[in-house]
Amino acid sequence: EIEGLVKLLESQNPTPDPTLYLEKVGGCWKLVYSTITILGSKRTKLGLRDFITLGDFFQTIDVAEGKAVNVIMFSVRGLNLLNGQLKIEASFKITSRSRVDISYDNSTITPDQLRNVFRKNYDLLLNIFNPEGWLKITYVDDTLRIGRDDKGNIFILERSEENQT
Repeated sequence: EIEGLVKLLESQNPTPDPTLYLEKVGGCWKLVYSTITILGSKRTKLGLRDFITLGDFFQTIDVAEGKAVNVIMFSVRGLNLLNGQLKIEASFKITSRSRVDISYDNSTITPDQLRNVFRKNYDLLLNIFNPEGWLKITYVDDTLRIGRDDKGNIFILERSEENQT
C-alpha cells in the first residue's frame, strides 16, 4: 500500500530534475519510512531483540561541500539507560538529473560504552546503514523527500528543524 502511495507521489514530483536544484535537498531531514529491514541473525547479533532500541535517523546534507551525514540514534536498556548514536559521513557526486553516487567517508559511535556493545559486530552494523552506492531522488519539495537506492530500498524523509550532526 505504501509502495503505491510512493509511486503516486513520485509521479507528481514538483522537482523533476532534483540535482539541478540541490538547494531543495540541502539541510536536515528525518527518516519517517524505509524499506530497510533488520531480521533474523542480524537482529540477534546486534542485540536488537533484547536490549538495544533503534531511535530516530537524521540526515544532514551540505550541498556546497557535497557531503551527507547520517545519524542513527540508539538506546540501550541495562543497569542504566544509555543513549548514543552512530554517525556515518559520506560524499556524493551528481551523476544525472536525479541521481547521485555516494561514497562512504567514515563513521563513529558515541559514547564509548555503545561502541563496546557493537565492537564485535561493527561491520554488520555498517553494512546495514552504509550509504555507499547510488541514490535516485524521486521526489522533493520543501518538506518531503523520497529516494530509492541501488539496493532496492525506498527512503521517505521529512525536513527537520533538529540538527543532529
